[in-house]
Amino acid sequence: MINRLVSDSIRKDLDYYPIVALTGPRQSGKTTLLKHLFPDFSYVSLENPDQRKFVLDDPGKFLLRFSSKVIIDEAQRVPPIFSYLQTHVDNLNLSGQYILSGSQNFHLMESITQSLAGRVSIQKLFPLDIDELDQAGFLPVEWESLILKGSYPAIYSKNIDSRKFFVNYLQTYIKRDVSSLLNVHNTRLFGDFISLCASRTGQLLNLNNLANECGITFPTARSWLSVLETSYIVFLLHPYYENFTKRIVKSPKLYFYDTGLVSHLLGIKRTEELMKETLRGMLFENLVVSEIYKRNYHKNQFRNFWFWRDSNGREVDLLEKSVRGFDIYEIKSTSTIMPKLIEGLDYFDRITKGRVKSKTLIYGGEEDQDRTKFKVKSWKSTDI
Repeated sequence: MINRLVSDSIRKDLDYYPIVALTGPRQSGKTTLLKHLFPDFSYVSLENPDQRKFVLDDPGKFLLRFSSKVIIDEAQRVPPIFSYLQTHVDNLNLSGQYILSGSQNFHLMESITQSLAGRVSIQKLFPLDIDELDQAGFLPVEWESLILKGSYPAIYSKNIDSRKFFVNYLQTYIKRDVSSLLNVHNTRLFGDFISLCASRTGQLLNLNNLANECGITFPTARSWLSVLETSYIVFLLHPYYENFTKRIVKSPKLYFYDTGLVSHLLGIKRTEELMKETLRGMLFENLVVSEIYKRNYHKNQFRNFWFWRDSNGREVDLLEKSVRGFDIYEIKSTSTIMPKLIEGLDYFDRITKGRVKSKTLIYGGEEDQDRTKFKVKSWKSTDI
C-alpha cells in the first residue's frame, strides 16, 4: 500500500466532524486508501445498482442498516441521502460517523452545500505526488519518464502499462462521468476536445479558438471545459490582476492534473519525442505546476497561486502572495542554470518596488542551490 500524505489529515478530521468527504479524480486511489485506513468501517458503494435502489426506495432504512462508521462510496449518485444524513448525524451528535467519497466534484459538493454545511470536512486526493512516489520508491530518475508515465497509483502498484491504462481510463471517464454530467451525443467530438485541450496545456486559454478548432459553439466549449474541471482532469491557473503596468494579460492558463494523460492525448510514446523545445517546455511546466497543486491539497497547505504576464510577454510562471510580499517562481526544463533564466522575475521585482520576498528557479536538474539573488530548486524537490 502506497502511503498517501492526506491520510493523517483524514484521521484527524474524523475526531472533529461527523462526516468526512474525500473527493478527487477517478482512479486516484480513494477507495483503496479509505479501506486501508479504516478497516473497522463498513463499506457500501452506490455504484452498485441494488444499493442505489435501496437508498432511493427507503433512505431512512438504509441509514439504520449502516447506522455508524460506514464508508459510502460514490455518494453523489443518490443525492436524497444527504438530507437524511443531516438529520441522522444531528440526532447522534457524534464525530467520525461517516466517510463519503466520490469522483464527481460538482454533484458531491452541490449536495454537501445544500444539506451538510458545517457537518463535513472536505479532503481531496489526486494522483500520486512526487513526495509519495519517492517514499514508495517509484520516482523515476528522469523527469521525462515521469511525464510520460504519469502518476495514477494503479500504474505503479499493479505495474500496468501506462498507455493501456489511459486508453481504458478515457473510455471509462467519458462513459461514466461525462454522460452523467451532461448530454454528450458525440463522444468522439468530446474526445477531440480533450485532445485539443492537451495541446494547449501550460498556455493561455482562448475558448473561442478552442471552440472553432473543435467545431463546436462557444457555450458548448465552456460547458465541456467545466466538466473537465469538475471531474479533476484539468484546472485553470488565473492571472494576478494588480495593475503594476497598464497592459496585463487577464486570460487564465490551462493545465492537466496528470502529465501522463497529456502525453497519451498528444500521442507521445517515447522520451525522445520530448526533445522538441516547445513541447518539452510546456510539459515540464505542467509537471511542476500540477505537482505543487497536488501537494498543496495532499498536505492541506491552503496556498493560493497565480501567474503574471504583461502584453510584452514578460511573465512570472507562478506567484504566491502573503502579507509579507510575493514569492515568485520561474519554471524551466533546462538542467543548466543561467542568470538570464530569471529575467522575468527580476523585472517583476523592479515594478513591484521591493515587494518580492523570494525568487525561485525550478529547473530540470538534480541539485538545489541558494544563490545570492535567487534560489534554485530541482523538479523533484519536496519543499517548493
